[in-house]
Amino acid sequence: MKRCLPAFLVAALPLLAQVEIRQGSDRVLVEIDGKPFTDLFIGADTTKPYFHPLRAASGKIVTRAFPMDLVEGEARDHPHHRGLWITHGDVNGFDFWANEKSQTKANSGAVVLKRVGELKSGKKSGFLQVFFDWQDPRSNTLLTEERWVTFYSDPVNRLMDFDVLLTASTRVTFGDTKEGMFAIRLAAPLEEKHAKSLPDPPRTGRMTNAEGLSGEAQVWGKRSPWVDYAGQIAGEKLGVAIMDHPQSLRHPTYWHARAYGLFAANVFGVRDFLRDKSRDGSLTLEPGQSIRFLYRVLIHPGDTAAANIPLRYAEYQKVKLRKLKK
Repeated sequence: MKRCLPAFLVAALPLLAQVEIRQGSDRVLVEIDGKPFTDLFIGADTTKPYFHPLRAASGKIVTRAFPMDLVEGEARDHPHHRGLWITHGDVNGFDFWANEKSQTKANSGAVVLKRVGELKSGKKSGFLQVFFDWQDPRSNTLLTEERWVTFYSDPVNRLMDFDVLLTASTRVTFGDTKEGMFAIRLAAPLEEKHAKSLPDPPRTGRMTNAEGLSGEAQVWGKRSPWVDYAGQIAGEKLGVAIMDHPQSLRHPTYWHARAYGLFAANVFGVRDFLRDKSRDGSLTLEPGQSIRFLYRVLIHPGDTAAANIPLRYAEYQKVKLRKLKK
């Protein structure tokens, strides 16, 4: 005889999930261990999907609030730097990077929601699957995107694994520009101190790559499998690392990482990064061809050394990747 769980137990099942993912009216909400972690904004008024805010396990927010919210002490530049996002500044000449509605340009593209796929909560991990269309100003689809993001329950760290598949709907060229592609804009205290830094809160951040190079002058435009950006927020030492998987396109990636808190992996901006006009980092896809990007975001306590980022990266390399449908 098939036994049914009591109604009160059935009602309580979602509460047992340590990673809870659910869909709202204009976003997908993610909670980890009973606490808000982040939301993926996918509403009709967005010109690109973005995660906002990102939180450490302690609850401290590690991404800039602007332009979604106004926080004293933050720089209010680059309104297109929204939380965590994935776009590029030159796709067939269209700009999907600086594409805010306030940045009115004839060549602005938009990444629009096609559909929400599978959302799965779980005790140890959960994931979301979302599909987008990269459209030109006339709403012609240049690329389709399948974005699969996995989240993990962890008492100390916050982890997000990105598996992004871009497929050409027409002949598409990703142009050589530094303006891209997998990006985070960090909270003001995590910025490196620089000439235009506001005085309060103090800027305490420092970026370090896998080769041990440190600071914008040494990290920007270099190739590396990971970069960690660490500092202090309200007295707590925290860092954010982006890791580029060996099977991601053109590994190891170049880094568009700035002292003012922009932090991006970009495999296409070779001419810009090397400051060499003879180089060309562009890539052309024929209709039906796909490229795949694989990144991990690790939000950790402590500085780069204390978090042992090389070990964390070695762990990421062992993660079993999902099999793509043929």
